[in-house]
Amino acid sequence: MTAADADHSDRTPRTPRTPRTARTFEDLVAEAEAAPTEGWDFSWFEGRATEERPSWGYARSMAERIARASAALDLQTGGGEVLASAPAFAPLTVATEGWPPNVAKATALLHPRGVAVVASSEEAPLPFADEAFDLVTSRHPVSPQWAEIARVLKQGGTYFAQHVGPRSVFEVVEYFLGPQPEEQSGNRHPDRERAHAEAAGLEVVDLRAERLRIEFLDIGAVVHFLRKVVWMVPGFTVDAYRPRLLGLHERIEAEGPFVAHSTRHLIEARKPGR
Repeated sequence: MTAADADHSDRTPRTPRTPRTARTFEDLVAEAEAAPTEGWDFSWFEGRATEERPSWGYARSMAERIARASAALDLQTGGGEVLASAPAFAPLTVATEGWPPNVAKATALLHPRGVAVVASSEEAPLPFADEAFDLVTSRHPVSPQWAEIARVLKQGGTYFAQHVGPRSVFEVVEYFLGPQPEEQSGNRHPDRERAHAEAAGLEVVDLRAERLRIEFLDIGAVVHFLRKVVWMVPGFTVDAYRPRLLGLHERIEAEGPFVAHSTRHLIEARKPGR
């Protein structure tokens, strides 16, 4: 897959294998429950789910910018997989992450390449001095701290990121939770994020949005997705949602993949100055 909030490459998704219809609901669910969820490696979804990639190729563009930077910061790096895809780093490259299992994974992946990983919660002020970085990047931050991003950027520095847009993968969310209010994801709308960035003193120089098709080919993919992307259906467990899961399994078996859509936007913002 890479299911929403997931894939870290920009390659075209492989042609999925034919769903394994001979496998039972219990087998598929048990396999998904046993799969590890640390980090942002979504290779488990190969052949079980697909997602269109945004046309702009975030990982490639991020790598080009970070190779040219003198001091770079990657926010909410997850397990470090996206940042690690860059062939070369700025002389000073730092990443932050708030979830302890991901901090450990990112440290193991990035420290050997000279990248410092700093444990920092998503809500806390960034533990860096003013104007410390000429580039700040992030892929799918939970909630961008615009004032803090502007503070740690040097004059003339750039924030370059791919964000999750409004009502992303809501077909899945609403299948389990019922209709959700429009305002629930309003803060993720690109126009509102532009306003927040500008209020923090940044100049938005590029903003592009796309809606992308996702297909879940079996119920195991849905279970693993909800275990991994925990904010989609808060408190999700198989036991709590077993009847809905079974109904969706039967629907996939009878009708084919469960289709949803992710929303993404690319944003590039500059701190005015020299």
